[in-house]
Amino acid sequence: MTAISNALRRGSVAAALRRSHPPRLPSSVAVLVAASSRSLSTNPRQVVVDNFVSSSPPPTPQRRWQQRDDDVDVEIMRHPNDVNDRNANYIDERGRSMSGVVSAVRHDWTRSEIAEVYSLPFHELMYRASTVHRMYWDPSEVQQCTLLSIKTGGCTEDCSYCSQSTRHKTFVKPTPTMKVREVLEAAARAKDAGSTRFCMGAAWRELGNKKNAFGHILEMVRGVNGMGLEVCCTLGMLDADQARQLKEAGLTAYNHNLDTSPEHYPNVITTRTYQDRLETIANVRDAGISVCCGGILGLGEKESDRVGLLHVLATMPEHPESVPINALVAVEGTPLGDAAASAEGDDAKKAEGIADVDAFDMARMIATARIVMPRTMVRLSAGRLSFTDAEQFLMFQAGANSIFNGDKLLTTDNPKFDADAALFRKLGFVGKPAHAGPRVAPSEVSGLVEITRVSGGAEDERQYA
Repeated sequence: MTAISNALRRGSVAAALRRSHPPRLPSSVAVLVAASSRSLSTNPRQVVVDNFVSSSPPPTPQRRWQQRDDDVDVEIMRHPNDVNDRNANYIDERGRSMSGVVSAVRHDWTRSEIAEVYSLPFHELMYRASTVHRMYWDPSEVQQCTLLSIKTGGCTEDCSYCSQSTRHKTFVKPTPTMKVREVLEAAARAKDAGSTRFCMGAAWRELGNKKNAFGHILEMVRGVNGMGLEVCCTLGMLDADQARQLKEAGLTAYNHNLDTSPEHYPNVITTRTYQDRLETIANVRDAGISVCCGGILGLGEKESDRVGLLHVLATMPEHPESVPINALVAVEGTPLGDAAASAEGDDAKKAEGIADVDAFDMARMIATARIVMPRTMVRLSAGRLSFTDAEQFLMFQAGANSIFNGDKLLTTDNPKFDADAALFRKLGFVGKPAHAGPRVAPSEVSGLVEITRVSGGAEDERQYA
């Protein structure tokens, strides 16, 4: 755990200057605690001398014009697209409150605190998560991402859920890396269908010395970025130089999931350590690339493992820009897929949590992630095809504000573009444009949310989201 703790703190130059945290709110306020801080001042001993409440919009937001379905142009207030620029608008923020719920961005969550949130009665958890979501986000805006497998099968890892491992006998047959032209054509189709972030996944352990393949991937990133789409990759482990080259090519985000808690992880994967994953995440963040990092439900984990995963994410020096929450899609031939099949009708095996994930499990995980990481985008990811429109709405109400669309997620089925377009119309959602920051929360623009700020003069201590 010491190695994990050290890695979590890596990538933050200011971490060594971190001051003691502001006073906590009373313990009777269930989810609401004061934010931890990251000092941006050259004087780390500077003290906060005043708190004040502000209900005004954030400073210097971007303003953009967006075409609505009724062909009426309206002015939309947006945050900057770069996550660091967004955070700079809130460096003096200590917390928010609305409708009896108080929230703050903090990095000192304990497991017991997160477990207390996770274990709230479902109706109360949903109310708090939905309120927190509306404090920080416009709930009508949902990001649409498309994931393409650019290199399928043939992976040497032993991930017990993955159909692409050479160690498992599944329907997946290894294929070579796709041509640059093929990938760009797929990206163009995704853009035409409404997607604004295009993600490319390759089934291998790490980039390593794959110089030729990496050169093609850099060309893909530049090409997709040139289309006006945001670009994401998931390519296994990266070193610092590879992360730097991806950033220079125009990569927006890098996905590298932790999958589950540090304790349960060895039961799922043995060929790559938790520390390996944390090191890649640190390399990505150090390169200035947004981090996309989440996990999978249905791996045989206990609820304490779900809490443990959220604890690792919520105590990183900077919260991930996005956290995907996946429900295991059990594939025949994988250890977990076969275990899920044998669990049918076996209550004891179902109790082990293997692929036995329902809408309430997903909503509870999403809601807890929303409360403990209020500025993070929470992505409803794999397994969505197994949930009804009403169940997906429950997850959006819990705080999800991003999805993967397109009929495939690497090798498993996903709702088609047309189905998602119909769902968006039904729920009144609009897609987030590419390379545009998220909308400022309507509650913030209207002054419904109270924002507590800290002030100490010219060199005040400032809150970092």
